[in-house]
Amino acid sequence: MTMAAEEVSESKTIRIGIIGLDTSHVPAFTKEFNGDHPTGDPMSGFRVVAAYPFGSSAIESSASRIPKYTEQMKEMGITIADSIEQLLGMVDCILLETNDGTLHLNQALQVFRAGKPVFIDKPTGANLSEVIAIFRAAKQYDVPMFSSSSLRYSSGAQAIRGGKVGRVLGCSSYSPCSIEPSHTDLYWYGIHGVETLYTCMGVGCESVTHTSTDDYELAVGTWNDGRVGTFRGIKNGKSGYGGLVFGEKAVEDIGPYEGYKALVVQIAKFFRTGVVPIEPQETIELYAFMQAAQASKDAGGVPIQVKDVVEAAEREATKLLESATE
Repeated sequence: MTMAAEEVSESKTIRIGIIGLDTSHVPAFTKEFNGDHPTGDPMSGFRVVAAYPFGSSAIESSASRIPKYTEQMKEMGITIADSIEQLLGMVDCILLETNDGTLHLNQALQVFRAGKPVFIDKPTGANLSEVIAIFRAAKQYDVPMFSSSSLRYSSGAQAIRGGKVGRVLGCSSYSPCSIEPSHTDLYWYGIHGVETLYTCMGVGCESVTHTSTDDYELAVGTWNDGRVGTFRGIKNGKSGYGGLVFGEKAVEDIGPYEGYKALVVQIAKFFRTGVVPIEPQETIELYAFMQAAQASKDAGGVPIQVKDVVEAAEREATKLLESATE
């Protein structure tokens, strides 16, 4: 985006549309964007104006929320569109909030074809091939997009990413980990802890081993420089978000979940500038980490090479995109 275009965008209200009203993120994000923000605040100048309600019809925990969140959005003065096509004609950018990742590729393609910048809420897709296909399509259509859990922008994780403990030598993260059968195991909710792990460790994981019990999911990744990072997904007992990082200068607690605000600020900056805040390679790799964990689990816990699951997913992504254009 040129400076002139950025200056114009700062002088007018940037209209946001939402696809999918089946997650609590919808009213939370809307209240953040539509609140009172002073001039100069990164949240100033945005307005959620319209939403298309229909997300999942197959996942009961998501589908059952649509009527309630639709009514909440109406009460906040949000126009409810009859189709994604109609929505796209009413807005400048998109929050793709559908909770069901199996729908994201089809929905994202409609947004890309309209040329609208889009934030895709977690999970980016239901499996690695869908995630890769979405990133490829965004590049093909030259449309800015990114996807992230809010845990990436917790102050503790960002401080570690910024060098608080020096070079990170290892990390052990954790989060709740309910599983949805239509998605790769960790994609549905383990994504939060894995996003924390990658925020602290960065890219470069070569192999993953995985252990699964009734109480937890444990993924152990070995990075190409010998570092080890782990994710523990909590399925029973006391739950929460956080972890420990092991650095050159200190062993540091990553800290707790702090809410959506920091992520929403990043989305606002992205919508205003078109600059993607996370390299696609990193997001793709953290999903590849989770796909490798699934493959390790299915194979009885043996190590799985991340490059192997990426290569297989790239082939399948090609087929998905070919089918989508037929």
